[in-house]
Amino acid sequence: MNSVVSRLPLSLRGTWEALRNWRPAFTIEALALCTSVFFALCCNLKFWHVVLPHGFAQWRLAISLFLLLVGAQGFLLGLVLGRRWAKPLLSVLFVATACAVHYMDAYGVYLDPDMLRNVLHTDWGEAHELFTTALLRTLLLCAALPMLLLWRIKLVRRSKPQAFLVRGGFLLLMWLLIASGAALSMKSLFALARNQREVRYLVTPGNYLFSLARVLHVQAPGKQAPKLPIAEDAAQSPRAAGGKPRLLVLVVGETVRAQNWGLNGYARQTTPELARIDDVVNFPDMQSCGTSTEVSVPCMFSPWGRHDYDEKRIRAHQSFLHVLQRVGVQVDWRDNQSGCKGVCDGLQFTSLTNENDPRFCSGERCLDEILLQGLTDKPADDGKDRIVVLHMLGNHGPSYFDRYPPQFKRFVPACENPELGQCSNAQIANAYDNAILYTDHVLAEAIAELRKVDAYDTALIYLSDHGESLGENGLYLHGMPYAIAPPQQFHVPMLMWFSPQFASDERLDVSCLRKQSAQPASQDNLFPSVLGLFDVKTNAYDKSRDLLAACRRATT
Repeated sequence: MNSVVSRLPLSLRGTWEALRNWRPAFTIEALALCTSVFFALCCNLKFWHVVLPHGFAQWRLAISLFLLLVGAQGFLLGLVLGRRWAKPLLSVLFVATACAVHYMDAYGVYLDPDMLRNVLHTDWGEAHELFTTALLRTLLLCAALPMLLLWRIKLVRRSKPQAFLVRGGFLLLMWLLIASGAALSMKSLFALARNQREVRYLVTPGNYLFSLARVLHVQAPGKQAPKLPIAEDAAQSPRAAGGKPRLLVLVVGETVRAQNWGLNGYARQTTPELARIDDVVNFPDMQSCGTSTEVSVPCMFSPWGRHDYDEKRIRAHQSFLHVLQRVGVQVDWRDNQSGCKGVCDGLQFTSLTNENDPRFCSGERCLDEILLQGLTDKPADDGKDRIVVLHMLGNHGPSYFDRYPPQFKRFVPACENPELGQCSNAQIANAYDNAILYTDHVLAEAIAELRKVDAYDTALIYLSDHGESLGENGLYLHGMPYAIAPPQQFHVPMLMWFSPQFASDERLDVSCLRKQSAQPASQDNLFPSVLGLFDVKTNAYDKSRDLLAACRRATT
C-alpha cells in the first residue's frame, strides 16, 4: 500500500495522509445527536412520504415531526450509550436499520410486532430469497459508510462528575426538542395519532426495536406455558351403523389472493383443473383473519377468530385440532412451509421441506406435490376418523417463479428476480398467476387421490391463509397492519369438495351449499364447520358460523 501511495502526485499524497490521520473528537452526546439526525433524515424516507403527502406545503408538521424524532431518538441514545460500548452498539443499529429501510422501501411493509414475529419465525429457505443485491446497496449507504465514519472518530473522555452533568443537560435538551415539536403542531399531531396510528411502525429504528421487544416479551421462556385446552366438554356423536370413517384433507394455502383466483371470475383462468370438477364448491367472498401467516393460521384454528380477536388468548390456547384429537380423531399435520405456528403443538407433525425426492425437491425447496406423497396410504382398519392438514408453500413471495415446475410457466414474461422492483407489475402478476396454476393442479390431484379411497368417506377444504399485494399503490408482499391493509391482502379463496358418500353420510345438500357459498364468509367459519363435519358436540360450537349447518338435512 505504501508503494502505491509513494507513486501518487504530491498533492494526492497529502490528501491521502490527511484522510488517514483524520480522527475528529466527538463527545458521546454529539455522537448521539448526529446519529439521531442521520436516522431521522436518511432512514425514514418511507415515513416522511406517508405523513407528508403534500410535501413542503406541510412544513409546520414536517418541522414538528423532525424535532420529535431527533429529540426522542437522541434521548434514548443518551440513556444507553457509554464510551466503551457506543461504537459496537451503534454499528449493530446501523446494520439492522439498513435492513429495515431496505425491506420497508422495497416492499412497503410496516415493521409491527406481527411482521417481526414473521421475521423471527421464518426459515432459511424463506430468508435467503430476500438477500439481494439491492439489500447490499442499502447496507453500503446506510450502514457501511456511517460505520466507517463512526470508527474513525475519537470519543472524548470526561471525569464522572462532569460526564454526569453534561449527560443530564443533553437529556434535558432532548426533552425540550420533544416539547417544542409537540407544541409547534399539536392539532396536526393529534389528528395523525388518531387517524394514522400505524405510521409509528414506519419510524426507524424505533419501529423494529419496539416490535422486537413486544415479541420477545411474549415469547420469553417464562411466558411459554403449556397451551390451555378449549372445548373440554367436546364429545363426538357415533357414526351411523355401517358408516365408514371420515378422512378430511384440510389444505392451508399460502399467499393466494381471491382477486387472481380463476374460480372467482378472474380474467385469466388460473384454476382450469378445478373448474373441470363439477362437485367443487367455491366461496368467492372470503376474508382472512390476518395479513400474515403468523396471525391468520392461529386465528383460523381458534374459536375466537377475527370476530372476537385476542392475540394473547388465541396463542395461549389449543386449536380445534386438539379438540378433534381428544375425541378420537387422528390428526396429522404435513408441512411444506415454516411450521404450524403453534396450532399443532403436541400433535403428529411432519416437515417435508427438506425431502430428497428428485421429482419435487431441488435441494433448497420442495414443490407442493410433495405433500401428496403417501397421503392416502394409511389404512383405516382402526375405524378412526382422520384429518390431515397440508400446509402449502403456495405463492410465498417474493420468488413466485420458484413455486412451480417449468410446465406451469404459461403466463410470460414472468418475473424471475426476487427483487420485485426490477420487474414490471405485469411480469410479477405472470409469475404469481403461474404459481396459482400449480396450486390448482395440486388441489385437483389431491381430489383425484381422494376419489380413489374406498376405506374412508373423503372430503377436502382449501383455504388460503392471507392474500398478497403485487405492486398496487406501491405495496408488495403482505403483512400490512390489518386496520389499513388493502383488500388484496385479506380477500382469499376457499373451496370445498365432498365425495358422494361423505355428503350422503353427513346429510349434506351440496346444491344448497353451492347457493350458500355466494354469501360473505371468513376464516372464523372454519372452526365450527370442521367440528360440524366430525359431529363434535360442544358449547364452543357456534352453529350460526357453521357454513354447512343450513344445508344439512334433518334426520328422519
